[in-house]
Amino acid sequence: MSIRRLPEHLVNRIAAGEVVERPASALKELVENAIDSGASRIAVRLAGGGIDLIEVSDDGCGMSAGDMALALERHATSKLPDEAIEAVTTLGFRGEALPSIASVARLTVESRVRGAEGWARTVDNGVLTGEGPAALPPGTRVRVEGLFEKVPARRKFLRSTRAEYAACLDVVKRLAMARADLGFTVEHDGRRVLAVQAGMSRPERVAALTDRALADNSVGVDFEREGVMLGGVAGIPTFNRGVADHQYLFVNGRPVKDRLLTGAVRGAYAEMLARDRHPVVALFLEVPTAQVDVNVHPAKTEVRFCDPQLVRGLIVSGLRRALDAAGHRSVQRADAAVMGLWRSESPAPSGADAEVGLIHAGLGLDETYRPHPNPSPEGEGPAYVRDRPTFFTPPPQARAEPAAAPVPETARFPLGVARGQVAKTYIVAEAEDGLVLVDQHAAHERLVLERMRRAMQGGGVASQALLLPEVVELDEPACDRLEARLAELAQFGLELERFGPRAMLVRATPAMLGGGDAGALVTDIADELAAFDEALSLKERLDHVAATMACHGSVRAGRVLSVAEMNALLREMEVTPHSGQCNHGRPTWVKLAHGDIEKLFGRK
Repeated sequence: MSIRRLPEHLVNRIAAGEVVERPASALKELVENAIDSGASRIAVRLAGGGIDLIEVSDDGCGMSAGDMALALERHATSKLPDEAIEAVTTLGFRGEALPSIASVARLTVESRVRGAEGWARTVDNGVLTGEGPAALPPGTRVRVEGLFEKVPARRKFLRSTRAEYAACLDVVKRLAMARADLGFTVEHDGRRVLAVQAGMSRPERVAALTDRALADNSVGVDFEREGVMLGGVAGIPTFNRGVADHQYLFVNGRPVKDRLLTGAVRGAYAEMLARDRHPVVALFLEVPTAQVDVNVHPAKTEVRFCDPQLVRGLIVSGLRRALDAAGHRSVQRADAAVMGLWRSESPAPSGADAEVGLIHAGLGLDETYRPHPNPSPEGEGPAYVRDRPTFFTPPPQARAEPAAAPVPETARFPLGVARGQVAKTYIVAEAEDGLVLVDQHAAHERLVLERMRRAMQGGGVASQALLLPEVVELDEPACDRLEARLAELAQFGLELERFGPRAMLVRATPAMLGGGDAGALVTDIADELAAFDEALSLKERLDHVAATMACHGSVRAGRVLSVAEMNALLREMEVTPHSGQCNHGRPTWVKLAHGDIEKLFGRK
């Protein structure tokens, strides 16, 4: 077959395949153009997840009729004043963007330069269908309708409307995070879903676009080395998520997803997080243009550095220095009001001490207790009677007594008999043939998971209703994913209900989890669905949900267990399949045989 020149419309469609993969790709190009135009406010309207409509309006410099005609031709741009493509300082050289989008959709561009008349131009799948005067304020408005409508081979590979909408929203969030000096609004199907004002500080903008709790659970990052600057916000290690989708990385104001940068973040948190937990960060890297190449990917989502080791070391050092400054801060610190409810166990107070104790407990003496008119003759101090029962009356105290049951025989059990606990994390057990160490959290996590699987085979996991339903605030795509899986989650005993656009109501949790933090559980499940929902089968998705619930319902490291609890855990491990490893593949127990112990002491 001889070589031939491809027709212009086919060339444009091939170029569109490089730049416009889905609605979010087209939206990214249009919003970046609006930012480069010098706009102060950018408004985005979507319909059908961006498949039916994408509209981007800005108040930037605008275009004349002649510039608009050039903008719709291939390899034409205002962002490259000379031929030094490696020194581009805007969000990128994208000569393919507008004509590529116009070749696979109906594209209408309306623009007006200040002091001049507005002009509009419409291209339908590569064919110019109209142009003429337009009435609009200074700036530009671009409408993209029916994306891939006439390219069915491309349209059938688009995901669901909710998934495409979530991708579009993520694109705008990342661009809005990079430019805190600009205002952004997003509407989807006639409802406003995002609005941030111009002039916010960087930490305020990051918290507004991610999680409002991040503002109180993060540290600022400000570090410089050899002309490369690193700034941003880093969540403290205890403020973590179940997937790595909450890491926002920017190079010279450009959102990127670069393996070098994500690896550096992982290295900085390596000794502070479990392998299955990920930090929440927003890092802004400023690199001299001569030291970074932004043209290694058509969509400009990857970059290449002249000195990658310098950049990696800068991120690791900058993050660790910022986290070291955070000291002992932890998101898990209890509220002062909650801590005030604790009471130390002590003998009954007497005399003036009783009054002081009751007042310090937050109770008025005259409201609850008073000395008995006929004190006890045995000299045990004045007795107290309750005037009337009140809501604030403290509950009776109780003291746990040590068990007197005989120690079991080690020969009867493969994992032995519990002898104690080390570091409030590891159970020490004596077996007939050696010493067994058990990671209590990892082991119990596996046991809870296997219980859930057995319960699912038997018809479902029993649920425990909450006395007061708990409201969990999430972003809208996360709520959409959970709402689409309400029936599946109910099989696990987790009963949720949509509570507005950005919140879920937790009405019941699995009974076998014994309470716990329902908000953290729902947040992690939403993250799991975001990472695996489309790629896995129903059974695999259910397994991931069960594993996440089991992790939240298991005995945590740092909890002191009684001997009876430790032995009960060992006995259940002996009869539970797969109990030798936790849900993440780590071992749950190790054994040191008698022969190995003797070798340690030179007896063999």
